[in-house]
Amino acid sequence: MTVSKRHFLIMALALLAIVIWFDPAWAGRLQDAINATPKGAGPGQINPESATGFLGINGAPDINLVIAFCWAIWVGWIFSTVGAFGGIMAGVGHITIFGLSNFASGFKKTSPVLNKLMTDSIRVSNQWLVGTSAASASFNYYKMGRLVLPLALCLAAGSVAGSYLVPWLTAGQISLKAYIGYFGLFVLFLGCYLFYETTPKGQDGKKKAKAAAKAFEAANMGKGRSEASQVDQGVKVLSFSLKKCVFTFYGVEFSFNPLIPVCGGFVIASLASFLGVGGGFILVPFLTSIAGLPMYLVAGTSSLAVLVGMVTSIFTYMVVRDTPVFWPLIGIELLGVLVGSFVGPRTSKYIPEIWLKRLFVVLALYVGIRYTSKGFLGFSLLPPF
Repeated sequence: MTVSKRHFLIMALALLAIVIWFDPAWAGRLQDAINATPKGAGPGQINPESATGFLGINGAPDINLVIAFCWAIWVGWIFSTVGAFGGIMAGVGHITIFGLSNFASGFKKTSPVLNKLMTDSIRVSNQWLVGTSAASASFNYYKMGRLVLPLALCLAAGSVAGSYLVPWLTAGQISLKAYIGYFGLFVLFLGCYLFYETTPKGQDGKKKAKAAAKAFEAANMGKGRSEASQVDQGVKVLSFSLKKCVFTFYGVEFSFNPLIPVCGGFVIASLASFLGVGGGFILVPFLTSIAGLPMYLVAGTSSLAVLVGMVTSIFTYMVVRDTPVFWPLIGIELLGVLVGSFVGPRTSKYIPEIWLKRLFVVLALYVGIRYTSKGFLGFSLLPPF
């Protein structure tokens, strides 16, 4: 068994142990919300005679675990490939594909507490998936020499405060409709911004990133490529101080001021915790625009920064705010995420950098338009309607 396979198996067993061990301290809060909800077969009511589904609520969607597993593979693959959209794709699954949005929305007037409790559950469930993917992707990219460790740690340091404060302040305060609208608006804005970066004007001033990307593609997509030689040409930190960090990647030198990613990490983690996602879709523009990194370094660096924020945010939601999670569903999804996260780093090196950016842009525009219209207009402009 190779080192990577052992790592994969250990992570899977550890996550299963966490799922089994986690004490549902939130059970009382959830049961109180269910008890306070009107009973019956009408809209916004709970029918005690209906079968239980999500969170053990009568009449809630009974999610097909095979579909959940397959969707989670996609979640893990996309996050570990572009360093973003893991939490967003997890949200698409929970909100739309699994039908949790329509079910929770029915309680907006009859049981606002249950509506907001389900919203928080969706938010933290998304973060469990992206946190798992981030852990696996960080390990794999570090081994490949495609993770800028000092930069990721600076981002992570700033993310701790934001990941704690926002769940503590907003848990139980956000309705599902408002959450969906803000979710879409942020994604749409960042998708448009990264699209601008793919234009000739947006590419001006990114000579170092383009040079490093070309060198990487030549080494990985050409003949005679060697995994050992690729690692040798990977990230090498030359110097680090409170004012400047210098590193090289495939012979191209980069540098950054550590204070900038610390501040950026706080802002990014605050937004990510509010939206219930990993924050990679904000980190990618930050790392490509402000840090000037090629996309081949973005996924790994983003993953480690996201991981620290996710651990903090999940702890705050579940331990500090007693937010419920439906373990039968999340346990299956975590296994799917591990599969996708194992494959992603090994396939991304064969995709040209421009197509990695275009993949990000297409997903951002679709998700942004769909959820912005759904949240603020009450209907989706894009399928599924």
